[in-house]
Amino acid sequence: MDDKRNMIAAILLSVAILIGWNFVSEKFFPTPPKPDVTKTVAGTPGATPTAAQGQPSALPTPGAPAAPAVQTIRPVETVLAEGNRIPIETPAINGSINLVGARVDDITLNKYRQTIKKDSPAVRLFAPGGTSAAYFASLGWSAQGIQVPNANTVWTATGSKLTPTTPVTLSWANTTGQTFRIEYSIDANYLITAKQTIANTGAAPVSASSFALIDRLGKPTDPHEQDSYTIHVGPTGYLGGKTIIDTDYDDVEEAPNRSVRYNSGAWLGFSDKYWLAAIVPAKGERITAAISSPATNNYQTLFARDFTQVAPGKQVTTTSRIFAGAKEVYTLQRYENDQGITRLSNAIDWGWFEFFEVPIFKLLDWLFKQVGNFGVAIMALTLIIRLLMFPIANRQFSSMAQMRLVQPKMKALQERYKDDKPKMQQELMKLYKDEKINPLAGCLPILIQIPIFYALYKVLMLTIEMRHQPFILWIKDLSAPDPLHILNLFGLLPFTPPSILAIGVLAVILGITMWLQFRLNPQATDPVQQQVFKIMPWLFMFIMAPFAAGLLLYWITNNILSIGQQQWMYRKFPALKAAPAT
Repeated sequence: MDDKRNMIAAILLSVAILIGWNFVSEKFFPTPPKPDVTKTVAGTPGATPTAAQGQPSALPTPGAPAAPAVQTIRPVETVLAEGNRIPIETPAINGSINLVGARVDDITLNKYRQTIKKDSPAVRLFAPGGTSAAYFASLGWSAQGIQVPNANTVWTATGSKLTPTTPVTLSWANTTGQTFRIEYSIDANYLITAKQTIANTGAAPVSASSFALIDRLGKPTDPHEQDSYTIHVGPTGYLGGKTIIDTDYDDVEEAPNRSVRYNSGAWLGFSDKYWLAAIVPAKGERITAAISSPATNNYQTLFARDFTQVAPGKQVTTTSRIFAGAKEVYTLQRYENDQGITRLSNAIDWGWFEFFEVPIFKLLDWLFKQVGNFGVAIMALTLIIRLLMFPIANRQFSSMAQMRLVQPKMKALQERYKDDKPKMQQELMKLYKDEKINPLAGCLPILIQIPIFYALYKVLMLTIEMRHQPFILWIKDLSAPDPLHILNLFGLLPFTPPSILAIGVLAVILGITMWLQFRLNPQATDPVQQQVFKIMPWLFMFIMAPFAAGLLLYWITNNILSIGQQQWMYRKFPALKAAPAT
């Protein structure tokens, strides 16, 4: 009867863990339901702006023109084919600047593909207004008593192409003697520099303010781009002296006047899982910034400078920068250090354990560059971690040996006090003390693995460097779950199992290696613990199945190394096998 109760208790506990973990993992360890696919970075099906995008909102803009009427949604290719564009060509990006409105509204990323297929198109970051994925950067002025360029202004360009060696200048003049210029230059990566100049050749002084904004239509619909407790997706920036990672699209829509304002800022924009679009004022410049929602399903980040008097015969130049690209760790850090863009690297949401996660990433990235295969790099990282943990593992094995040697005494105590559980526990504690045994010593390596596992999870989920990295055979993307599922006979049956039952080959290997590892450990004295340990490997098989293949590879490698180390310790210390587990 006791054995049946123990078995039922173990099964109920295991089911509770499995169901509870499914809930917890959705909140804290979100995993993509399929391999990463990026069609367009922004855009909601059926999204239609209520007015032309690109007009500044949320901040005072004296003299700003009224927004035009509703736009018709058209395909990106149709809008781009209309001309009036200056091409952008760099090693990292391709695109164009729209001479209507002087918008940077066409950016694709040369190094990154939408899917893992070789012929997959490049990821599109920016798309022009009037499309379902409209997403762009714009620069402009507000002024009192004079006409300023707006979203419909047609600019004149000096220069035929924007490249790292050929800047382009756009110009436009009103009828009262003010000329507006934007000089664009670009580096070899993702940073565009824009010098905005207003020259006053009129008879009277004018008061003007320059601004920069990023306008985005729709929330990301890609399942990989959803905000969670561990990965921030949405408005972000270094504003008001801190990194903004706790404001999402819904927060902006629900804010008073649909706007969140800040009295200072180093940069702000929109962060996706792998991509970032941000506007950056000059270092130390006084600005007012806002994250706003000008209309339903339309979002904007904006910074504006104080109004300045421009005397007749004078001009005022301000400098803004636009980041539009991938959140590459070293690229962001280089801009942070060389360009003085405060905390730009925080666009990657490392969270509280950045001090631990970044070294894990750098070591893994270095190993990858040495061996050329990301899966092999994960295995090498696991080996390094095991070597560092070797002294701890030795203490664990020492404790295991002591536990095995005193098992006869423990069983004798259990038999003697089987009807008096409190007394039995008291005598067991006394035995542990007399024999100088720490029964929890075997848990220490597992506890240490938890932060390592979490750090590796964040690295796999957050860093663009790990996206679409293959291993061997069917594992084409280690940042995505194992694509081969046993329940649908590896894709032969036309259905996709739910995530909790999506057991892949790696998950089965994980369960087997964990079972072998548990078989080598001393058997627990408590019957319930014995049953739980028997079920645990297969429970973990279900728990780990939806995770990225790279995480399962890490855990499998760690299990295999643990088994090898245990066997080596058994040969070195025969006493470890004096009372083998049954």
